[in-house]
Amino acid sequence: MKKDKTGDNARPYKLAHQLVSLTGISFQRKNILGMVELTIIPLKNNLQFIKLNAKQCRIYRVTVNENIEVPFQYFDPFVDITQNKDEEPTLTEFSAAHLNAAQITEPDNNNGELVISLPVEVTTSVSDGTSIKISVEYSLEQPSGGVHFVIPEGDGSLVERRAHMFTMCFENSSRLWFPCVDSYAEPCTWDLEFTVDENMTAVSCGDLIEVVAAPDLRRKTYYYSLSMPTCAPNIALAVGPFEIYVDPTMHIITHFCLPGLSELLPTAAKYTHEALEFYEDTLSNGYPYSCYKQVFVDETPTDYASYASMGIMSVNLLHPKQIIDQVYVSKKILAQVMAEQFFGCFISTQNWSDWWLTCGIALYMSGLFAKKCFGNNSYREWIHNELTSLVRYEEEIGPIVLDPTQQPAPTSSGLVSPGGTSNPGFSLSFNNVQNTNEISNFYFSTRSLHTISPRYFHYMTKKAHLVLRMLENRIGYSLLLQVLNKHLSLASNASQNPMNSGLWGHMLISTNIFNKTIFTVSGIDMSVFIDQWVRTGGHAKFTCTFVFNRKRNTLELEIKQDAVSQRGIRKYVGPLLVSIQELDGPFKHTLQVEGNVARADITCHSKSRRNKKKKIPLCTGDEVDIDLNAMDNDSPVLWIRLDPEMTILRSCIIEQPEYQWNYQLRHEKDITAQMEAVIALDKFPTIATRNALCDIIENEQVYIHVRCKAAHCLTKIANAMVTNWTGPPAMLGTFKKMFGSFSCPHIIKQNNFSNLQHYYLQKTIPIAMAGLRNSHGICPPEILKFILDLIKYNDNSKNRYSDNYYRASLIEALGATITPVISLMQKACDITADSLSGDSKLILEEITQHLNLEKRLQTYKYPITITCLKAIRKLQKFGHLPNNPNIFRSYSSYGNFIGVRLCALEALVDFTCLDGRWDDLKYLIDIADSDPDPKVRNELVRMLCKNPPFTPKKPNSRLNNDYLSHHLWKLINSLLSYDTTLRCNFVDLYYTLFGRQKILRAEV
Repeated sequence: MKKDKTGDNARPYKLAHQLVSLTGISFQRKNILGMVELTIIPLKNNLQFIKLNAKQCRIYRVTVNENIEVPFQYFDPFVDITQNKDEEPTLTEFSAAHLNAAQITEPDNNNGELVISLPVEVTTSVSDGTSIKISVEYSLEQPSGGVHFVIPEGDGSLVERRAHMFTMCFENSSRLWFPCVDSYAEPCTWDLEFTVDENMTAVSCGDLIEVVAAPDLRRKTYYYSLSMPTCAPNIALAVGPFEIYVDPTMHIITHFCLPGLSELLPTAAKYTHEALEFYEDTLSNGYPYSCYKQVFVDETPTDYASYASMGIMSVNLLHPKQIIDQVYVSKKILAQVMAEQFFGCFISTQNWSDWWLTCGIALYMSGLFAKKCFGNNSYREWIHNELTSLVRYEEEIGPIVLDPTQQPAPTSSGLVSPGGTSNPGFSLSFNNVQNTNEISNFYFSTRSLHTISPRYFHYMTKKAHLVLRMLENRIGYSLLLQVLNKHLSLASNASQNPMNSGLWGHMLISTNIFNKTIFTVSGIDMSVFIDQWVRTGGHAKFTCTFVFNRKRNTLELEIKQDAVSQRGIRKYVGPLLVSIQELDGPFKHTLQVEGNVARADITCHSKSRRNKKKKIPLCTGDEVDIDLNAMDNDSPVLWIRLDPEMTILRSCIIEQPEYQWNYQLRHEKDITAQMEAVIALDKFPTIATRNALCDIIENEQVYIHVRCKAAHCLTKIANAMVTNWTGPPAMLGTFKKMFGSFSCPHIIKQNNFSNLQHYYLQKTIPIAMAGLRNSHGICPPEILKFILDLIKYNDNSKNRYSDNYYRASLIEALGATITPVISLMQKACDITADSLSGDSKLILEEITQHLNLEKRLQTYKYPITITCLKAIRKLQKFGHLPNNPNIFRSYSSYGNFIGVRLCALEALVDFTCLDGRWDDLKYLIDIADSDPDPKVRNELVRMLCKNPPFTPKKPNSRLNNDYLSHHLWKLINSLLSYDTTLRCNFVDLYYTLFGRQKILRAEV
């Protein structure tokens, strides 16, 4: 039987070993001089060409078997994607050319930028098992992608300025810094040699064999060996004057950071070894490599990147022990990097379209670790937020197909497993929709990682994780872990035979292989599941209504799918779990959804409330007293939920009365149900809703993020009830009761953040209160005075934790009190200090004072500066300050902290969108085009996509001109050939501004 063509058998040879030797790394010139040597084993006798991947490399010489110089051809289609067409093609035509450029250099299609011709004497001498060594001498000159040099300005040596460099490539882009077979499906062993200056340290993958100093002692060479078969995209390098910290608990882990930051490493070390121990225990497999190195560097395009036995992370993940807020972020990211060591680095993919598997498994494992660390409530909140954001994206942009390379099999009414048994429990099904039709509506191609929109890619990762979690719900937690264990065990056995590269295929995973492993372990065929959720895009959308039939004591339930024709939504066929909380307890019912409307008469287990028990049992087993005076006397139903365990990719709209949402919020213990109830209750501005939200905010047994969400919901309720609200402003009494001094409640106690629930409430409630408005639409004066007093009397002298994020939240609250000016001044009058209202003066003085103070007394990540800039922009938008971008330009310049820069740039984007001139937009485009920090460039383009100055539907703008169109076109067509992420971000921007057909309106 003919073997399917996959990434690991697409080439007429097998890569056995590769040497990478960088003999010259010049920080002054930002140049690299190097050589690679690939050892390949031909799989056929008449091998005439070897195709390798290499971008932005100047190739000097190619030799075969060390002494035979051979001819070669080099062609990079991304340098001119549309191939010099006289006119700018439409974005649709560009998308086709973009995909073609990616495919003709795709290594899994046996393609590449560098084509090497083998001479006759080499091809004729090839026999079975005879290896060929191919050497390529090359250089990189001021690389614009894949390799990043960070050389801070100032006096002193490179070491004193903390100059460093590192590689961080988007997916399979190692070709940007060395010639290779840039495929996830071509693992091999590695020797890595890096010559650096005497005061520099080179950190790379594998074991450090030795460090040899040059005779003049001015340079030294680091020799690394990676005996574990690894694919080229998982090779990385970092060079700099690093300080080193060996994990005291687990000596195989070593941490590297820039000078002066070593005291922050012990915290990161703790996170890392905790995650490693958890994964080893959970997967019943040891860490696959002999060592692990994590390097913290500056100006990373993303927060982290995982490579074989190595992780490169942003220095901004490090934090002192006094910082609370960063703990959750850093711990999750460092755990994610470690999870990718198992799935992503050690186990790679057979094709790029199988990428969803390694990504989803790694996210699933890091989610389990986060669940262990932060609790089940935090985990379920994360799943709920991921699902909600995915649904929102698919309804905005379109359905996400995880594997667009293979069509789903036609659906049938009877699903049969390979064992021959019917499997109705897994009859989840969409109508058969051709996924090619689904994805053809995008303005970018989803058939290559190098043409895909970065935003689409971001939500693909979310969907990959959610699909893995759905799989867990269907086959069970323990069986899924057995499947993962089996893959790791096979890969581990294969890796122990470095001389038998034929076994290395076990280190690759694919959708089909994964499905077969599931059937082997569990006996369950998941082919239909794969077709429905991996090879088909979209999600279900349910609208649930119900009526209680008193005579029959039944609940007449109706579930509609009336939005199946809308973008991103698909008709769902299969079982759907309905959870009904009755007076006698919770009862679950599985309904079979087959059409656009599903109806069911569900017999209630309870009688009316007149015959109720004293206490009502909940799903947790607890029995509670519930005040039933608000409910229907004849109905025993307290509330209803659809798919409570989030086992389907779906959105649910449940139409139930206010009192049932109140009961659900007060008494349902699942935090996702509480979140849904809070969201629903903002449509019911009543006293009952107000009381329920107040009780939730004050209830110490409720999950903290539910309490914070309830606080913001109470703001909306209070504003809707402003005409009949009685008593003090909402939450003012609650805050004083929780944080006021015992002897004098109106004076706030000294800060004590040891109770994290109180800490987050203390940050959130002032912001929520600042959103309150009186009948005139302005913030009540007592609220403004209260917030100013909180700032004035804030005392952190006896607190073990930093209060910088708390103070930033108070400034944010101050900004939230700002409302538009009541009367517009005449155009001839300028806004001056004398023209400001008294409240505006107080706000501006406080903001200015804190903005200047943080320049002197710098805090971790400058959160106060960030919130001050946001407040200043709000003062400008609402007419309290002149609309001037200069302050934001100064804070957006290179050299400021990246968080401050991004905040200032966001303000500039907003200014440009509303009041900007061409110079303002050009300033932003220039930063996005040429700023030294790659993350700033990408984030700025995304800001412009989110808040564009004009769109195809509203093209009449003075900023819409030929120059902008042509400049963006040159960027995406040629100038950004070495930066996939930025190029695709600019494609998104081009589409946002001009659509598929560009519309030009004005000259500059």
